[in-house]
Amino acid sequence: MTARKRAMKTTSGSPPPGEPEYLLVGTIRRPHGVHGELLMDVATDFPERLQPGVKIFVGAAHVPTVIAACRGHARGLLLTFEGVDTPESAGMYRNETVWVLAADRPPLPEGQYYHHELLGCTVEDEKRGSIGVLAEILLTGANDVYVVQTPEGREVLLPAIAGVVLHIDVSRRIIRVRVPEGIEIDDSA
Repeated sequence: MTARKRAMKTTSGSPPPGEPEYLLVGTIRRPHGVHGELLMDVATDFPERLQPGVKIFVGAAHVPTVIAACRGHARGLLLTFEGVDTPESAGMYRNETVWVLAADRPPLPEGQYYHHELLGCTVEDEKRGSIGVLAEILLTGANDVYVVQTPEGREVLLPAIAGVVLHIDVSRRIIRVRVPEGIEIDDSA
């Protein structure tokens, strides 16, 4: 995911049982040129995976679409979808989100995780035990920031850096952390 803004609020996106889970890969800004190209802001660390022939899903309704062509442009991508070859037909995609199926994404190297795998995990401090649930991941540019929702409804912001994030166990849905000094946690829970 890119880090140009304070954050792109990322929710757990947990679908109902049996429903597919989608991952956001970009947002279409506008048509570009006269041949149906679309300028897309990238929201993935792996834009190279968006190639011709790849099936994507557009908008909140997750309408299936196939990429016909893709190339880099400034800080984004220029995409062409199959069956879209005019500025008018491309215009219907303005400001739409672009998704891929989580199940279609290749596994990451050891120690790296997709955000959707972490959201909803219990966050445990090495001294205090459970402090809450990972509710959001802020993209700051320097490092991600984990927003932990406490049982009392407070938010605790933790930098996602070595020394703070000690261990992640996705299978058990637990993130073990060392809360830095100066960050207050309500110990009455």
